[in-house]
Amino acid sequence: MQIQDLPYPDPGVPDARSGPRFLVWLGRNQLGGQLKALLWGLLHFVSVSSLPFCVGFAVQAVVDRSGARLAAAGGLMALCGVGIALGDTMLHRAAVTNWITAAARVQQLLARRTAVLGSALTRRVAAGEVVAVSTGDVEKIGWLVEAVSRFTAAAVTIVLVCVALVVYQPALGIVVAVGMPVLALSVLPLLPRATRRADFQREKAGRATELATDTVAGLRVLRGIGGEELFLDRYRRASQEVRHAAVRSARMWALISAIQVLLPGLLLIAVVWHGVNLAREGRITVGEMVTVYSAVMILSYPLRHFEEIAMAYSFSRPSAKRAARVLSLERATDGEGSREAVVPSGDLYDPTTGLLAPAGRFTAVVCGDPDAAGELAERLGGHTADSSELPSALVGGVPLDELPLGSARSAVLVQDKDPVLLSGTLRELLDVPASGDVSPEEALSAAQCGDVLDALSQGAPTADDAMDARITERGRSLSGGQRQRLALARSLVTAPGVLVLDEPTSAVDSHTEARIADGIRSLRQGRTTVVFTSSPLLLDRADRVVLVHEGEVAAVGVHRELLHSDARYRVVVTRETDDEAAAHELTHLRELEEIEETA
Repeated sequence: MQIQDLPYPDPGVPDARSGPRFLVWLGRNQLGGQLKALLWGLLHFVSVSSLPFCVGFAVQAVVDRSGARLAAAGGLMALCGVGIALGDTMLHRAAVTNWITAAARVQQLLARRTAVLGSALTRRVAAGEVVAVSTGDVEKIGWLVEAVSRFTAAAVTIVLVCVALVVYQPALGIVVAVGMPVLALSVLPLLPRATRRADFQREKAGRATELATDTVAGLRVLRGIGGEELFLDRYRRASQEVRHAAVRSARMWALISAIQVLLPGLLLIAVVWHGVNLAREGRITVGEMVTVYSAVMILSYPLRHFEEIAMAYSFSRPSAKRAARVLSLERATDGEGSREAVVPSGDLYDPTTGLLAPAGRFTAVVCGDPDAAGELAERLGGHTADSSELPSALVGGVPLDELPLGSARSAVLVQDKDPVLLSGTLRELLDVPASGDVSPEEALSAAQCGDVLDALSQGAPTADDAMDARITERGRSLSGGQRQRLALARSLVTAPGVLVLDEPTSAVDSHTEARIADGIRSLRQGRTTVVFTSSPLLLDRADRVVLVHEGEVAAVGVHRELLHSDARYRVVVTRETDDEAAAHELTHLRELEEIEETA
């Protein structure tokens, strides 16, 4: 897989049982790139490590006054130079390709899992943690995948050089062969502590990211209540905790780096001291001593990759653990479904509450508990809560949780009370899977978005068409009512067979709300529409009004009838107090008594 071939047609099914298992699975899927990087790495490191032998050969040729051998040494050094340049260039290319393709694979897996889980994801994993996994953690996982091939090439090169030194000059080669494993393994006792400190730093950074995400998302509200400085102080404290944890982690890695410098220096001193004594005794030549000395110097280069792989694993292990946690999440129902991929039609029915929305009718649902209303709206769309054992909603008698995920979402579209607008142009916002029965212009008109188009045009004077004006991230440049109407227009464009809207007009004024109610009724004529609301303007336009009280249907009728006949309905819709409700009930009883007396 090359970078230009991304994204993957199919990123695969990850082994998300644990962080290490996920890393192993990722490595297996990168075997081709790893082998390529390993081969180029071997060419590079072997070429680098061959230079000492060439230098020693050249020095001995000068001592022996042999021009032919000196020329041969020069040719070998030139060949090594070509190998170094070619190997380093191609190793870097292959390693970076491995890094990017591995990171892209993880990002695709996370995006696919996010799409499958939908709103259930943020109920089970904090939004800040999802952001941390899909940004910083992905890079660290890619770093480990990229570093494995370089480390393997370095380790193989060190073994080959040690064997070559033992064969070339046993007296000094044995010292190097014994010392190198000691150098490579010397930092192992420090790695657990370094790993713990790195984990602690990641944990603190994740919490700071969560706090920053929540603060930015609620900045408008925080400014309104004067709590901006309070949350900024909390973030400052969290960032300082991250800084302290990073400093402690850096100290440990600095100690490991110092050891990696100190011990090779001590080995070099030992080799020189022993080599000088052997040269004085005439047991080795000057060229052999220079060769071994240079080899020890050069070996410090591949030896540094032992430290890198330790750091990469220590930093990527908690990242892989978090990624595996997200990737292991499953929907409460099987995404593949047990039925064939068909889009059912007919009445929408929730067996838990007894709510029935007849096909082709405009049904309004009144629920005094906003949280219960949100859960019911999600259940009507087949998004059963993960911890819930409640039966699924049915469309035309077909349980939504038995359908493939795509079919269930095509059958019922749910717009929650806090819809999200993605950045881009208005044309891109409305470019969603649709039946083609409703044009963007009709949807914008029904959602009363005329002033929104004017605001977008004024904010983008270079755009010839308001549809080409850009919407900022989450529509932050728009008011809450404008964002809500654009989200409603996006839902109307899709023209689904069943549309469920949760408080679609809670942020607009009454005049606009009345026009939106007429627009929804007109545009959705002949299609099943369910609106969760307590607004009299919407309720009065509904064909059927259902009151859900304490988890079950308590009353069914039309708005004006229920307003006079059901006190519970009247309390929710008119927001009247207990005293007002009692007075209203007393007046109603007196009217009944007067009617009886007259009769």
